[in-house]
Amino acid sequence: MTTRRRAAADARDEAEVACGELAAVLKETGIVLPSLAVDPVTFGYEPPRNLVELGAATWRRPAS
Repeated sequence: MTTRRRAAADARDEAEVACGELAAVLKETGIVLPSLAVDPVTFGYEPPRNLVELGAATWRRPAS
């Protein structure tokens, strides 16, 4: 594996870890984003980018 590809793979791994940590923290506060994930398309850019896709989410104020 080339140095460049290894760096891109490491960046992807870091983004996956960050995504998992974000999901855990959000879950602790009662927020669940079912489609939270690392966007695979952004790794095809030159240079590769780390983009975490939050997905579609809605929130409603609880009834008082």
